[in-house]
Amino acid sequence: MSKAVLVDITKCVGCGSCAVACKMWNDLEYRQDSPIMGKESKLDAENWTNVKMVEIEKGPEKETVWRFVKNQCLHCEEPACASACFSKAFQKSKDGPVVYNPTLCVGCRYCMLACPFDVPKYEWSKVIPLVRKCQMCPDRIRDGNSPACTEVCPTGALTFGEHNQVLNKARETINKDSKYIKHIYGEKEAGGTSWLYISDVPFDKLGFRTDVTTQPVPRYTENIMHLTPAVGLTWGALLTGMYVYNRRRNEIAKEEHSKKKNDKKKK
Repeated sequence: MSKAVLVDITKCVGCGSCAVACKMWNDLEYRQDSPIMGKESKLDAENWTNVKMVEIEKGPEKETVWRFVKNQCLHCEEPACASACFSKAFQKSKDGPVVYNPTLCVGCRYCMLACPFDVPKYEWSKVIPLVRKCQMCPDRIRDGNSPACTEVCPTGALTFGEHNQVLNKARETINKDSKYIKHIYGEKEAGGTSWLYISDVPFDKLGFRTDVTTQPVPRYTENIMHLTPAVGLTWGALLTGMYVYNRRRNEIAKEEHSKKKNDKKKK
């Protein structure tokens, strides 16, 4: 049964525990130039989740308030990244996570172009770069646990469970309390996602894309990909060759560096 996470933005206090847990569980690098919390925080190759602080005016009196928005891959029910990836490096699992297999990636970055939420990020600084994004902790879910980020939330802003149950909880919450806007972000966007959001302020004010189609994006990308099989195969072969070449070049450079170090030690 597919899993999902409900994010209640009204309960998030911006503590960043979720972002720290993601770093620790996935062994991601901390970088001073890429914060995981605050106004300047954003997703990148080492930040698979971030908590962005948004300052907005709310109500008829235009009161200035802060809201904290957790961002990560939304794990679409019908992911555009998987549809656009001819090497099958992206796959949607039956449990919900959209998982990336780096051994199959040829570096074409079609996934980055296809994603309507601008989630996949590229390791531009690496000799052998990979595409990086939140995996939704598939190993934890497989073992009957929740994703690392949801496990540590101290305020109950993140609720993990069966997709249908989580969606019903979201509907019940916004219908019972008038403070919530009557919109569950992720219920219909891009055909539906495994991460759902509820909020007391409009999602466009929080930085969410509200112009996303409600149709599954693969219905568009598959039509395009089917028109160009020969181009896709040729491009894939070229990129695979470049990948193998760059990997071998990196291995040779490491071997030469190691040899020089050993020679110095002998002297």
